[in-house]
This record gives sequence, structure tokens and C-alpha cells, in this order.
Amino acid sequence: MKVPVFLGGGRITAALVAGLRLAGDHREIVVCDRHPEKLRALRRESQVKVADELKSAVEQAGALIVAVRPISVKALLRDVAACGARPPGLCVSLAAGVPIRNLRSWLPGPIHWVRAMPSPVCRIGRGLTPVSFDRAVTNSERSSVRNLFGRVGPVLDLPERQLDAMTAASSPTHGYHALAHLAEAAHRAGLDSKTALIAAAHALSDGILYWRESAASVEELLHEAATPGGIAAASMAAMDRSGYGRAIERGIRAGVKQCARNARR
Repeated sequence: MKVPVFLGGGRITAALVAGLRLAGDHREIVVCDRHPEKLRALRRESQVKVADELKSAVEQAGALIVAVRPISVKALLRDVAACGARPPGLCVSLAAGVPIRNLRSWLPGPIHWVRAMPSPVCRIGRGLTPVSFDRAVTNSERSSVRNLFGRVGPVLDLPERQLDAMTAASSPTHGYHALAHLAEAAHRAGLDSKTALIAAAHALSDGILYWRESAASVEELLHEAATPGGIAAASMAAMDRSGYGRAIERGIRAGVKQCARNARR
């Protein structure tokens, strides 16, 4: 991919650029943002090139990466259309819930759109990135997009209709949320705070790492752990009776509904 230009210098841009630099990607990366403090931090951390204004950013772009909040995408793309610079043929949106049909209408022209939802964990090269391609995106462009995000973790092609559910389910905040609650419960059970966090992190991180590296299914591991009369069996049964599965399902559904609200803005 020729010069990628990020419109928006927030958290996901910072994570992506840091991950790219960590992977040895030293190409020129341009960032445009209306907040100078964000640009200063990015330039200091990841040696990006700063575009002072939108027209200059668009004129430099081999590909535009739209990295602003969903609520801001419409106004930004209309500003791009009005700035007097011709957008590149390939544009990638990182905005959750905003469908390709909206992107096309807000920035008309012969533009090939891609939606991507990189995880913030891309900062350390472990960020799963689901991607959905507009039909017009060429094979060469698809390879270029996969190569960009593949430098910071696995890339998963999905039809756009599945992207909202994937976005809601794959967020690392699920892990942080579970870690916080499990550690708090362990603390209340008698562990000091530091030890409780170590125990919770091992249960989540190392347990999942074992699943990734073994040939066992999740069902097999659950069966193996749930020895009748054992501690794990008692803990899981109590959580299930308390609505553990229902709470998670409600959380995912709420995330998908928020994506739908973003699409209507």
C-alpha cells in the first residue's frame, strides 16, 4: 500500500501505527487530526508525518484510512469531498457500525471502500482485524489491505452483515471486564489485591493460551476441568445459575444494537 493517510489521530490510529513500527514497517505514514496534542504524541512515539490540513492529507494519500468516531464520519467525508483534493481510489473505514452504503453516499466517486475493525491489541502485534470489502475492491487492493493489517495480527475476511456481531464479540474489553470482576471476587474471597489479579490473569490468559496451543476443543477442556464434586464444577454451576451466559448474550446484543444506531446517524 502506498502512503497510508490516517484521518484521525486517536487511540486506534496510535495503536495501529505503533504496531506497524514494532513490526518493522518504516514507510511514511501520514496523520491528519484537528488536535495538535495528538499529532505531537504520534510524531514523538511513532515518527509519523503530520498533515496540517485536510486537503494536504488527501493529496498525499495512496489510501485513506478513516479513523474517527462513528458519529464524526459523515461530516469528515463531506469535508473531504469539499476540500478540493481528489480522494484516492482506496478508502478504509475503521468506524464501527457505519455501513459501506453510507460511506459511498457521503463521499461519492469512483472509490473502493473497505471496512476494518482492528483490535487495540494490534499495538503489540496480536490484534485480530476483521475486514469486509466492497464488491468493487480489486484483488490487488484486497491484498494490500490484508498486508497492512496482517503486520499487526491475524486478518479475517467477513461478509459485511457479520461485521457488527464480530465487532461486539471480539473486543478485548471482554477480557479486561472479566479480569476486573474475577480479581475483585478473588479479593473478597480472601486474597490480597495483587495476588487476586495474578490468579485472575492466569485463569483467563494462560487458560486461553493453552486452548490456542492444544488440539482440544473448548467443550473438551470444560469437561476436563469440571470434575464432579470439584471446585471448578461448583464455581461454574453457581455462575451459570446466576445468569452468566445470559449476561454475556445481553452484552453482545447491546453492542450489535449500538452498531445499528451508528448506521442510522
